[in-house]
Amino acid sequence: MSRQAARGTDIRKVNGELFTLTYGALVSQLMKDYENDEEVNKQLEKMGYNIGVRLIEDFLARANIGRCNDFRETADIISKVAFKMYLGITPVISNWSPSGDEFSLLIENNPLIDFVELPDGHNALNYSNLLTGVLKGALEMVQMDVDVRFVQDQLKGDNLTELRLKFVKRLEDAIPAGED
Repeated sequence: MSRQAARGTDIRKVNGELFTLTYGALVSQLMKDYENDEEVNKQLEKMGYNIGVRLIEDFLARANIGRCNDFRETADIISKVAFKMYLGITPVISNWSPSGDEFSLLIENNPLIDFVELPDGHNALNYSNLLTGVLKGALEMVQMDVDVRFVQDQLKGDNLTELRLKFVKRLEDAIPAGED
């Protein structure tokens, strides 16, 4: 029994490293395929968005949580449940705006950037931009329109990675045409 538990821990670490290396290969290929960092950033966000749109169903089923009452509760669930579940980290929630519609997620150990150094001349590249798309896509599926952007990035010499989320508006449930 203890051998199986030890193997389970090793498999998680191996899976995490495999994911990190695979993500690195994806970013590297995008850098070859597109002319500039801004295009790569757009593609990463678009891919992340598509992942988030699908990932939210898995998250809601596995997390067994109800609807959040406000943006603060949403921030707690994102930080303490979602990031922990999928990346094995718990970002710190910080820098709330006075109106309560904007906050930062502070990530000290971003698993996406293990084994990574930005190549010279690519300072505009947001290597982990997939995360902005995942958050935007997932939150849109629960009727929240948010802006997500990088404020700080460890790959660019900052002490931590900071993602800034701003609530824009609550989206109305849309009924597909012909299904009313």
